[in-house]
Amino acid sequence: MKYVLSLLVLAFGSYSFGSQTEPPVSWRKPNIVFILADDLGWGDVGFHNSQIETPHIDFLAKSGVRLSQHYVSPMCTPTRVSLLTGCYPSRFGDRAIKPSNIQVMPFDTVTLASALKSVGYKTAISGKWHLGCAQECGPLKFGFDNSYGTLAGGVGPYTHLYKKGAFSATWHRNDILIEEEGHTTDLIAREAVRDIINAKNAPLFLYLAFTAVHVPVVAPQKWVDYYKEKIQDESYRHYAAYTSHMDEGIGKVIDALRHTGKFKNTVFVFTSDNGSFPKWAPRGKYPGKYRSMERLGSNLPYRGYKAQLYEGGIRSPTAVYWPGVIEGNRRIDTAVDIVDWMPTLCSIAGYTPKKDLRWDGRNILPLLKGEEATSASRTFYWKFINGEKALRSGDWKLIIQKGRSELYNIASDPYEKKDVAVQFPERVKELKALLSKAALRDGDVEVQ
Repeated sequence: MKYVLSLLVLAFGSYSFGSQTEPPVSWRKPNIVFILADDLGWGDVGFHNSQIETPHIDFLAKSGVRLSQHYVSPMCTPTRVSLLTGCYPSRFGDRAIKPSNIQVMPFDTVTLASALKSVGYKTAISGKWHLGCAQECGPLKFGFDNSYGTLAGGVGPYTHLYKKGAFSATWHRNDILIEEEGHTTDLIAREAVRDIINAKNAPLFLYLAFTAVHVPVVAPQKWVDYYKEKIQDESYRHYAAYTSHMDEGIGKVIDALRHTGKFKNTVFVFTSDNGSFPKWAPRGKYPGKYRSMERLGSNLPYRGYKAQLYEGGIRSPTAVYWPGVIEGNRRIDTAVDIVDWMPTLCSIAGYTPKKDLRWDGRNILPLLKGEEATSASRTFYWKFINGEKALRSGDWKLIIQKGRSELYNIASDPYEKKDVAVQFPERVKELKALLSKAALRDGDVEVQ
């Protein structure tokens, strides 16, 4: 224990971790740590048999439950708005269904952070925001006590700069732009440890939103060297190094929770905001010089990538662990969605909405705890850029793109190899009607 604590001190400075005993029994509200990777593919974690080593993520998966059908949006901003609101992103208009540099949510939005804050939680975000890149609409305006990282999207790991333009300088603390040195993954993890310590005995909601493994991909040399003999493909070696470096950061956060006596009273959720992209070539959008990446992550065995509505773009590797409550090294095959986390975590925290928040999500805590074998058949809905839409109802999934309809049965054809729209025209008609019904609330919420 002393050795691990010394490592934490070396990594994060001379912090006082205080008592290493568990919080008093009277404290019933658990800490909530929501870990969101950026562009991490389905096949890029150890618990999905990847070449990439992710021991700390695997620990959460093997200690808790793995969600084999956890859906997100196919890009960053839409997933993040759904997480924080419990609503499909299209409810906030077209600005929310694509990477957005303008404000996405109205200031009076009840977010997951503001809801938990109202019932006594300290709330903190460390990492990527991307729900409006101006300082005037940063996380502090939406329920967070502390904010740190990038207001914009993926940034250069050492430059901390976003794409060239008005929001290139985006690194901030509490919504005020700052300049710092260091790798973003290390800085984000270090800030998360600070948040854990500074929360003291108050319950903590920590939104740990890594910029890894979004391009540009740059990993510390020690991690690149680690994979030198393990992975021959140079591009994939750097991607693997970047992923394992993020996993190391997650390990530091877990250690900090242990040494502050908070670990056993913490709910962990790990997932990714969308699937991986297959490859990337720098085209001068990001300040600095970066290597071309001929091979990034893997969404196999699923079809598709980030920015696509196939399973590879919207099915994310997901693990949930709550010591003594959600555990057992179990796999849950029921389909769930990122919109489910706000009602679920609000239920765990003891928050009851004062008005109808019109959540699209539902409380999946009974499912996670094993109190129900499966949830009733559900309908999931996606609206994406360029008029692309998708809907899953039960085992059937409809995708509308480029002026045509595609139909798949996810139970019998999870890898979407056979489009059966021609064979089942009545099913297509039925799902189109459900899609139209699901779309009725799109654009309901306007940013003033």
